[in-house]
Amino acid sequence: MANRDRDVTGIGALTDPVRRELYRFVAAQAGPVSRDEAAAATGIARHQAKFHLDRLEADGLLQSDYARPTGRSGPGAGRPSKRYRRSPEQIAISLPPREYELAGRLMADAIAESARTGTPAIDVLRSLARDYGRELGSTATAGQAPTDARAALELALGVLGEHGYEPRDGDGEVFLANCPFHALAQAQTELACTMNLALISGVSEALQPHCPQTRLCPDPSRCCVVLRAGPEPA
Repeated sequence: MANRDRDVTGIGALTDPVRRELYRFVAAQAGPVSRDEAAAATGIARHQAKFHLDRLEADGLLQSDYARPTGRSGPGAGRPSKRYRRSPEQIAISLPPREYELAGRLMADAIAESARTGTPAIDVLRSLARDYGRELGSTATAGQAPTDARAALELALGVLGEHGYEPRDGDGEVFLANCPFHALAQAQTELACTMNLALISGVSEALQPHCPQTRLCPDPSRCCVVLRAGPEPA
């Protein structure tokens, strides 16, 4: 969620037309850009360029460093100038939330592992997605096991909500209103559902001894997995 909030802030910064033009100019340059260069290129005052460039940096769209102008060094060379370049951080917003980068990473790793070991790619994908889910669940517990089945379910739903699944209560089970792999699920339903079930089951398994129960319940309008609170251990 923190990354999503950061992305919203970054994209929101570009709603200002001056800021948007400055960003485009900086991004188009092969090297870093000074405030004077940015001001001259966009036809605004230097103090305006400074304000907007610093705002773009604060919102994660630009990075900066300091350097003296080329050819100047030693006493009398003046103070180093602040220079800006495009940030390497990727910023993207999707509504509803999507996780195609995660899907691509898991599938690429599965294909590579399958080629190396001969294990069917779908089996490797299932294992990798489950491991990823366990990692998410373990992080959520912060080393402290949930106190009961309901607490474990709430933890799982919090994790899934952070990753765009949009949990919704209904008739004793929890449905996930959004599939973060929606386009993939439309084209390759079995593949996406395998990945979803493994990932969500991994989250659940990390919440022992009160693991929520997961099952497939395909529906084109939502994620194919539903959850319910697990039984209390005897």
